[in-house]
Amino acid sequence: MEKSKKIILIGKTGSGKTTLIQSIEEQNITDLKTQTVQNYMHFIDTPGEYLENRGYYKALIVSSYDADVIGLVQDCSTDDAWLPPMFASVFIKETIGIVTKIDLAENAKQIQLAKELLLRAGATKIFYVSAINNCGTEDIAKYISEV
Repeated sequence: MEKSKKIILIGKTGSGKTTLIQSIEEQNITDLKTQTVQNYMHFIDTPGEYLENRGYYKALIVSSYDADVIGLVQDCSTDDAWLPPMFASVFIKETIGIVTKIDLAENAKQIQLAKELLLRAGATKIFYVSAINNCGTEDIAKYISEV
């Protein structure tokens, strides 16, 4: 049986976490609002409210125990910065950054800002994706399969 990584996705509400999962796991893309922590084959999906309300940080930490990798998600079509500096330091796991909605970026500066926010939060590797256009999702799928 082939081992693969499991990634917990953490990002604000509407950042594209669930859509990214649906795209990579080849599910129908539906506009779902994640209400509770959801487990998928390669992902753990968390509600955006868990990041937006510091009182729920403990829920993110506990949920991360079942993951191999922390995936911080930043929507590049907005300049909202919900990820605190060095947020990754509360997890004792590899942390990647995922810039989502690159198809909606008005310019390269938006993508660069999203990257900088993820690096500031402690991400060590950055992926750029558009789940709707299936752009960059193959890079994450390949990363998941690397042991």
